[in-house]
Amino acid sequence: MATKVTVRGGNLDQALRKFKQKVARDGVPSEWKKREAYDKPGVKRRAAKKEGIKNSRKRDRARNRDY
Repeated sequence: MATKVTVRGGNLDQALRKFKQKVARDGVPSEWKKREAYDKPGVKRRAAKKEGIKNSRKRDRARNRDY
């Protein structure tokens, strides 16, 4: 899982930006954050339920907009 970015014309800022984009697209930061601490199964379930409720409310608001 080696990520490789070439520096063209000495433009290190652009190469760093490309590297960060590739790493984010691979899901490395979210995976690292997820593995940073252990969550008990009950805590995971409650968080997933809370997230589902939040997304449901967001979808309902989007559907009920009156333009």
